[in-house]
Amino acid sequence: MIRKYLLAGLFTLLPLVVTLWILRGIFTALVGIFREPLTFLAHLIHVPDPPTWALALFSGLATVMLLVVVGALMGNFIGRQLLSWLDELMMSVPVVKTVYGATRQLMGAIQSGRGGSFKEVVVVEWPHPGSYTLGFVASRDCSWAIPGGQGMLAVYIPTAPNPTSGYVIMIEASKVRPADLSADQALTWAISGGVVVPPRTGTGSFRLPEKP
Repeated sequence: MIRKYLLAGLFTLLPLVVTLWILRGIFTALVGIFREPLTFLAHLIHVPDPPTWALALFSGLATVMLLVVVGALMGNFIGRQLLSWLDELMMSVPVVKTVYGATRQLMGAIQSGRGGSFKEVVVVEWPHPGSYTLGFVASRDCSWAIPGGQGMLAVYIPTAPNPTSGYVIMIEASKVRPADLSADQALTWAISGGVVVPPRTGTGSFRLPEKP
């Protein structure tokens, strides 16, 4: 009986604990960004160091303002030109350009959905025969990497519970099958570790790849 109650309590509180853990990480990162500048400013004007709640409040407001300003800049020519110069600067720094360029292209693909990138959900046999998982079509041409790769797909396979640390595989188009799922449904399934399943009828169903 005690074991039953322990398991029931664990599964009830686990989503809350995971959510609080993620929010705590975001909170700590935001506070860390502005801690040094605010502390330096406090010393400069001879006032006590700001408390943690003040750092958190200022960090949150500053982050929102930064996002708004960047979004507004993207809406006019001068702002786009400034961001273009920033891109050129970042892409001219060794090592930094690799990370920055890849992240920039990934975000652009997700935001615009170019060529169906990360919009089309498919079923792939991975990581070994007899095992299947869901993936997202990133591109439909791998000829740049493999001779005859025009018929191959680059498929991104998210991991659980963090879908941003997934795998990218190149696979023949004939070995994947479309899944009647939205990108949100597939991501929810991956993040939940397969616990949250899409509806079984109508939208939200998928077919296993047929054996050749």
